[in-house]
Order: sequence, then C-alpha cells, then structure tokens
Amino acid sequence: MPLASAEHLHIVFLQGDVLEIPKFNLPKPFTYSQTVYGWTTAAQVPERIHDASIIALSAARIDAHALSPEVSPHLKLIVMIATGYDCVDLEACRKRGIMVCNCPGSNIEAVSEHAIGLYFTARRKLLDMHMATRAGKWKEKGILMLDYVDKDGTPPLTCQEEVAGIIGNGGVGKRIAMLANSLGMKVIVSDRKSPTTADPSRVPFATVIKQSTVLFVAVPLLDSTRNFISTPEFDSMSPHAVLVNVSRGGTVDEEALVKALRERRISGAATDVFKEEPAGPENSPLVAEDAKDLNIIATPHLAWLSQKTAINYATKLKSAVEGWSKGQAVNVVS
Repeated sequence: MPLASAEHLHIVFLQGDVLEIPKFNLPKPFTYSQTVYGWTTAAQVPERIHDASIIALSAARIDAHALSPEVSPHLKLIVMIATGYDCVDLEACRKRGIMVCNCPGSNIEAVSEHAIGLYFTARRKLLDMHMATRAGKWKEKGILMLDYVDKDGTPPLTCQEEVAGIIGNGGVGKRIAMLANSLGMKVIVSDRKSPTTADPSRVPFATVIKQSTVLFVAVPLLDSTRNFISTPEFDSMSPHAVLVNVSRGGTVDEEALVKALRERRISGAATDVFKEEPAGPENSPLVAEDAKDLNIIATPHLAWLSQKTAINYATKLKSAVEGWSKGQAVNVVS
C-alpha cells in the first residue's frame, strides 16, 4: 500500500459491511488505495485511521484524541455513511481543517416505514401475540383477547382514532406524517420545545405531548434535544400513548420511559435507537431483564436497512469523495 501523501489518498472504511463500496474517479494528479474493515469498535479506531487520508463510517466515536495529528496525521476528509454525525467531534475537525460530510436523505423511506411498523407492533402487541400463539397459549386458554386490551380494559385504538404527533419535521418526519395521514390518523406537527419564533404551521410542543396517542420522534441529537422527552413529558401524555423513536439514542430519557411504562402512565414504546450502542441488558434499561414484561419493542438501529438506502449511501459517498478532490463541497456539515 503506497503511503498517503498530497497526491495519493488512502481511504479507510471503518464499517465496510454496511454498504457497497463504489469506485472513485479522482482527477489528476490524485491516486488512491483503500482498506476495508467490516466493522470497527471505538477502541480500534485510532490504530485503523493512522494512515488514512479519508475515512468513511456509519458508527464509532471519532473523538478529539482520534483527530489529533499524532493519531491521524494524514486525515483530510470524514464521510458519515448516515444522516447523523453526532459521533464526530466537529470542533476538533474545524481546528485541523478536516472536512466532514454526511449522506442526508438516504434512508427516508426505510426509516419512516420502519417507524410505522414499530407503531403497529407496539399498539397491537403483535410480538407478544406471536410468542403466545407459538407457545400454545391460545390452545390452552381458548381465547387471549383479555391479555391484549389496554390497562383500562379497552381494546387498542385503530388508526382512525389515533392522533399522531410528529416531533421533527425533516425528511423522515415529513414522510411519517404522510404515511400516518394516509392511514387515517390525525397528524399534528410539533414546534420546537423552546421555539425562538412562532410558526403558525406547527403545534406547541407541550400540546403535541398532551394530545398525541402516538408520538413519533425523528430529531437529531443536539444539546437541545438530549433527554428532551423525560418525566414531565410522560406525566402529561395520554394513558393510551405509544412512543416511537427512530431518531437518535439520548433524545428520550430511557430510565424515565421505563418508569412511565412500569407505572402504566403510557401504553407502550418502540425504539430503534439507544443511548449506548450496541445496546444490551447490561447497558440499557429498555432491554434489561426487569423490563421484559413491559410493552417495549426494540430493534437494533437498523431502521435504515433497505436496498434503496444502500444505493443512496454509495452514491452520496462517491459524490462526497470526488467532490472534495475537485475542491467542491458536497453535503458538508463541518
């Protein structure tokens, strides 16, 4: 492998298993080589990026240490194979002049459809029904209806009875709203929790929290959205409410969510994202042993997974790398 230089770029893929890696057409005098790792943990990052001019990743913390000249002396460009980029220390990148790009809009269809699937699974307790049927409980008891009514004894709501609150009005939020509306739900789109200006097209955050029977969360992880749904919000929700989170782990207070479900303040929850990932019983209260009897549906941050997403990721990765080599900014976040 030739050493990285001003003209020779070495591209390192830290999570190569998540995408089809394109061929790059770089202008002269650039040449390139590449190293592909199927998956990379945070602990493996420093060693693997030492010779990189460009790194491409979907996950793994790229912190100030990894971005120091001693650890990554040749690094010029980071491409996030994702919409979110909160795992990269942007300030450290700015100090060194390292460009950071992402792949916005690549997974809108997959994530929004996954969100609707999570809603149905939690609202109608489909996984519990499946497991009970496979375990022979229907045959044993004759009828299982009473096992799947709400806490007040009423059957689950239909879509025509749902009020779908959308928190986050980006591409995913907009498409969830469209799908929810087409299913017959009343859709209300939340304003920011602390709005700076009034937006007549939005509903106040507190009102959405109070009125929604299904709440879809699709926001980036920022200082303003970290744990922004917590005990006060759960206390004001409808007892029939189902929370669906397809945004970023850390936006919803996991301990407060478990407490709200355990105290039967809301009906259910479904999430594709966790504060700590990969998540397991040891590091997330949502999948801990003492939460297994709660109506929580958990998927392993794979809402994005689809053929279309993979094509979009490869296309936007190619555009970002080739654009940078030509002095063009493509989907730059820092």
